[in-house]
Amino acid sequence: MQSLKVGEYFQPAFPSSWLETTKPHNFCPGCGHGIVLKCLGQAIDELKIADQVVYGCDIGCSLLSWNFFNADCVQTHHGRTTPFIAGAKRATPEIIGIAYMGDGGGYAIGSQHLVNAAVRNEKITIILVNNVNYAMTGGQMAPTTLAGQITETSPYGKDVESVGKPILGPEMVAAISQEGAYIARGTIANIKQLTKFIRKGIENQMAGRGISFIEALSSCPTNWRTNAEKTWQFIEKDMASYFKVGEIKVPTAKEEENAHHT
Repeated sequence: MQSLKVGEYFQPAFPSSWLETTKPHNFCPGCGHGIVLKCLGQAIDELKIADQVVYGCDIGCSLLSWNFFNADCVQTHHGRTTPFIAGAKRATPEIIGIAYMGDGGGYAIGSQHLVNAAVRNEKITIILVNNVNYAMTGGQMAPTTLAGQITETSPYGKDVESVGKPILGPEMVAAISQEGAYIARGTIANIKQLTKFIRKGIENQMAGRGISFIEALSSCPTNWRTNAEKTWQFIEKDMASYFKVGEIKVPTAKEEENAHHT
């Protein structure tokens, strides 16, 4: 049976008049989501794949990106972006499936889906924005909240003895994923590097090697209650000292060669 085009499965979530326009984002001032999405858009443009992309975003601050891209987009239930995109990719292998979420959607309510997608080596690209709190609901403690960090639900600072250390998501995914996976952690403090990581993650999917997972360290000055100087200090020093930035797992040269000849 002849397969249908991507657009026949998923309809664009915007009127045609928007196709040649741009617009400001709806995130809080200083939020890092806009920067991460800019990096993703840049990678999509460089690869010239917008007509192949199926983009899924999670509930939380991530949902505000539902109509950013001139691509097929869907907003999922909280924590279910990963399985939706994995299912879309399995049903329509020719698409490029991108799942976008926050640390809550990936490491809390959606953690089981992230783990199973990694074990199954789903051929999708997952981008997770880590701003060390539940931002949309008021800045509560999240799985990524740093030790001693003050949030709405940890007013005396996060106690790791009672609630555990901040999760190292990319390291976990790297440990349980199969060969061919691409795992990295970038930061909005280095957008050139972050764009490169996202692009390599998409290229890894396009080559059919395995799952791609990129965490992006991001800012939330509204809930952190920080000015510009302290916001960047927190990202570049406090967060980066615990969440190490860089490539964590990359396909071997043999895997890349095999994918190239497939």
